Amino acid sequence: MNPQTLNRQSMTHWVLSCARLMRENQAYLTHLDSAIGDADHGANMTRGFNAAEAKLLELPPDTSPGEVLVLTGQTLVTSIGGASGPLWGAVFRRTGKSLSGLLEVDLAALEGALDKGLVAVMELGAAEPGDKTMVDALSPAVDALKAALRAGVPLEEALEKAQVAALEGAQQTTPMLARKGRASYLGERSVGHQDPGAASTALIITALNLSLRDLALRGEG
Repeated sequence: MNPQTLNRQSMTHWVLSCARLMRENQAYLTHLDSAIGDADHGANMTRGFNAAEAKLLELPPDTSPGEVLVLTGQTLVTSIGGASGPLWGAVFRRTGKSLSGLLEVDLAALEGALDKGLVAVMELGAAEPGDKTMVDALSPAVDALKAALRAGVPLEEALEKAQVAALEGAQQTTPMLARKGRASYLGERSVGHQDPGAASTALIITALNLSLRDLALRGEG
C-alpha cells in the first residue's frame, strides 16, 4: 500500500469503520440528541451506515474510490432518517464525484474533494461555522487538511490532524447557541449541550484516520 494515497480498499474500509463507530457510539449519540433533538440520531446514523456497509460488501473489485463514496452517499440518503440522510448523502456523493476517474487519491485530491463535500452540506443546510451543526466539526477537519497540504506533511499525519480538529470542533459546539436544525427551536436552552451532528461528524473523520492506520498495519491497500 502506498502510504501517501488512498484507494478503493481504503475508501471501503473508511465506510466500514464509520459503521463500526456508529454502532459502538449509538447510545452516546442518542444521549446527546435526547437533550436538544429527537433522541434518534444514534439509531439513524447506525442504520444508515449499516446499510452502506452491506452495499459496499457486494461491490465488484474494479469499483473506483469515487464510486465507493457515491454509492455510500446514495445509500445514506435512503437509509438515514431526518435531516442527516440528505446532508451526509450530499457530502459523500459530492466528495465521490470529485474523485471521478482516480484510482489513487493523494492528500491534495482528498482535501479538494472533502472541501467540495463541505460546500455541499453548507449549501443544502444553509449552515455556517458557529451555527452549532455538523459543519462545526467538518469545517475544521477540512481546514486541517488544507494546512497539512501547505506544510507538506504525510497523509497519515494530515488525517490525524483532521481527526483532532473535528473532535475539538464538536466539543466547541457545547457553549454555542443553535441557529439551525431542530436544536434551534430551543433557543437559549440549546446552550450547554454538544451538537449530536457534530459529534457523529467527528466519528466519521476519526474513522477515516483509523482506516488508513488499520490498513497500513495490516500491510493492505
